Amino acid sequence: MSAVPVIAIDGPSASGKGTVAQRVAKTLGFHHLDSGALYRLVALGAAREGIDAGDEAKLAAIAVRLPARFEGEEIFLEAERVTDAIRTEENSFAASRVAALPGVRRALLDRQRSFRRPPGLVAEGRDMGSIVFPDAELKVFLTASPEARAERRYKQLKEKGIAATLAALLQDLRERDARDVTRSVAPLKQSPGARPLDTTSMSAEQAAAQIVDWYRGGNR
Repeated sequence: MSAVPVIAIDGPSASGKGTVAQRVAKTLGFHHLDSGALYRLVALGAAREGIDAGDEAKLAAIAVRLPARFEGEEIFLEAERVTDAIRTEENSFAASRVAALPGVRRALLDRQRSFRRPPGLVAEGRDMGSIVFPDAELKVFLTASPEARAERRYKQLKEKGIAATLAALLQDLRERDARDVTRSVAPLKQSPGARPLDTTSMSAEQAAAQIVDWYRGGNR
């Protein structure tokens, strides 16, 4: 499988990784892995089973048997569509705690790598280039200012009719960044060889086009 090309896009929460990765994958005809969705699914499964977000052993067990499937942009937990349910602010906060647990990360590692199929994969998350796909053909570290990221999250929630305040979202993002950067296993960081891409003043289309150009430039 190492012959199957991977584009690894890492970066902090709300930096635009999901939208950009989807556009890159569509342009190149590659598969797409939203690794964050797996942690959100574990968090949602745990909440429904009444398991605390800090119970590492039980959460790792959920991760191993996670009855999840991806169909295009839709996500299912068993037979239930949970595309929106996993992205509520409450579940996102729980997923951030879950993702800091070494046992859960180990349990999901093989599942993430199983997404590597021809003709190629665009994988986005926090440790795609450093841990999951260290041999990725192209590694990108996507970021934006905390203020820009909070504004994007605010607009997303507003479009879905979910009440939120910019100040609270900004504080939440900063707390998530701190957890992601300082966790003991697979901390968020720019991996060696990754190209930095600050999207504070860029649209998703512009960011995706830049990544496609980088990929094609190195694979002609």
